[in-house]
Amino acid sequence: MNSSTDPHRNRKPLNISEPEWAARVQLAAAYRLAARFNLTDLIYTHLSTRIPGRHDQFLLNPHGWFFNEITATSLVKIDTEGRPVEDGRFEVNAAGFTIHSALHRARADVECVVHLHTDAGMAVAALKEGLLPLNQISMQFYNRVAYHDYEGISLDLDERQRIVKSLGDKHYLILRNHGLLTTGRSVAEAFTRMFYLNRACEIQVKTLAMGREVNLPSAVVCEHAAKQHDDYAYLDTVHLDREWTALLRLLDRDGSDYIS
Repeated sequence: MNSSTDPHRNRKPLNISEPEWAARVQLAAAYRLAARFNLTDLIYTHLSTRIPGRHDQFLLNPHGWFFNEITATSLVKIDTEGRPVEDGRFEVNAAGFTIHSALHRARADVECVVHLHTDAGMAVAALKEGLLPLNQISMQFYNRVAYHDYEGISLDLDERQRIVKSLGDKHYLILRNHGLLTTGRSVAEAFTRMFYLNRACEIQVKTLAMGREVNLPSAVVCEHAAKQHDDYAYLDTVHLDREWTALLRLLDRDGSDYIS
């Protein structure tokens, strides 16, 4: 799983079903959106989604590509043991495989995993107290974020079980001294969760930089706000659909070559 610099742009993967193609388009869009919102770390970090109807295969970015180069056909289909499935065109990043395969193997409810190294996310991941309920955006994560202690670059496959244990049944994971991770029942859900988790981190960095005493609402208020968000997000997916559709419109204004 070493880096490959040969993009093989004219070579297409084989035997793509309609459901898999739809998943590829959604994931490619998420990569492009991450690039558009400056959430990238050169060729590192990853977004993955499960192959529809399969619990042992998922899509990952080819190692060596920028997020704004990702297309639906360039995504690599691998199994949960790291083997390419009918696709020997590209290689994937070993650390990315470790993190993403851990959750696709263990959590049947996880269709998509987003893992990023944003400046704000890594800054908050370095704080002992982690994410604080400083504003309405961060309130939605109150008592809903898990933490995983840093073990070095995620190359040890044994770490997979510890990542799964750290996350538990949550959907948000702060990897201490490392970065952010979100999961979702869809690409749209995992991506928007990451967008707001990172934004909460950005606001926290700016708030603490003011050097003034902060106002933290009571635990009762924080939990109430988080529960309101839970109900809003989980009981009415219309809002998520509207948000994702708007994001795709934004992306399509820049061109839709990610669908190729």
